[in-house]
Amino acid sequence: MTNDGYFDKAERSPFNHPTTNPGSTASCYNCVGTNHLMRGRIAVSAAIGLASGAFCWFLMKRLHQDAADFHWALHLVQRLLARQNPYDTPFEQYPLPAALFALPFVRLQPELAAGLFWGISSSLLAFGLTRHGYTRLLVFFAYPYWAGILTVQWSTIIAASAFLPWLLPATMAKPQVGLPVFLTRLDRRGLVACLVVALASLVVKPNWPWLWLRQAGNYQHFIPILVFPGAILLLALLRYRDRDAWLLLLSACMPQRWFFDSFTLWLIPQSRREIIWTVFFSWGAGIWRWYYTPHSFTEVGRCTVILLYLPMLAVVLLRKPPSEVPAANAAGGVALA
Repeated sequence: MTNDGYFDKAERSPFNHPTTNPGSTASCYNCVGTNHLMRGRIAVSAAIGLASGAFCWFLMKRLHQDAADFHWALHLVQRLLARQNPYDTPFEQYPLPAALFALPFVRLQPELAAGLFWGISSSLLAFGLTRHGYTRLLVFFAYPYWAGILTVQWSTIIAASAFLPWLLPATMAKPQVGLPVFLTRLDRRGLVACLVVALASLVVKPNWPWLWLRQAGNYQHFIPILVFPGAILLLALLRYRDRDAWLLLLSACMPQRWFFDSFTLWLIPQSRREIIWTVFFSWGAGIWRWYYTPHSFTEVGRCTVILLYLPMLAVVLLRKPPSEVPAANAAGGVALA
């Protein structure tokens, strides 16, 4: 302070205050920016969840679908609460961990339960997809997503589990779709969560694995890699260091029933161009189904391979190998450790 009672220029500067410096100011700005981005992600995810959940509920009511395929997860819970055998019908083909995800909805009307499940699944996926921007939200335009909403499928929440380790037990609800995601996105937290759910299911009903496996013969399916021209998908091994290549190949080896089971493949495309082209080809399957009724699951499988799997193979093969991608751009991580 000068003799006339005023602060000199140096003392007036806030940056010379002992508790204020450029570093702390920058940290404050970063914190505010991070909070702003998080609020934006939450708002967008909530909007997608609300819109998709309401539309799913409308479809269930309009088409008199009850809870569609989600009905069988609710059936598991209802039978367990009644202390009855949950596998009392050949149509019950879900493993017991699926009941965990249906439990919060079991007292609701089936249509509302289906809408809430689909809306929450979509919201969680949107939140995961927006981790590095909003471009990847374009995956919601893929035909398998809309095929899934008609029957309230599990592929959306399974795709979300790729971004949220605590949600990885969702892969256990439909293992033929979830196993490739589990094997390519596994980490310690996800493994612990899966072990907890597995142990809890065995405590509830110790013999459920045997009861469930007896139902396997009732599952009508195709295996993409065994349907011509599915063998071409083995070319994904040329990118064996890329975990997306393994996701594609492992998915091709799993038994599947319909187009909605392939929605998890949209974890593969990263850029706007990759997503738009794969979405474009996916609607070829929707158009084919609109004008043609398949007579076998082999026909469904062939259409799935040509219009869903082969475009994903092109994405994997045409993408630069992980070793050529700068570390700064590898935030999405495609290399296997």
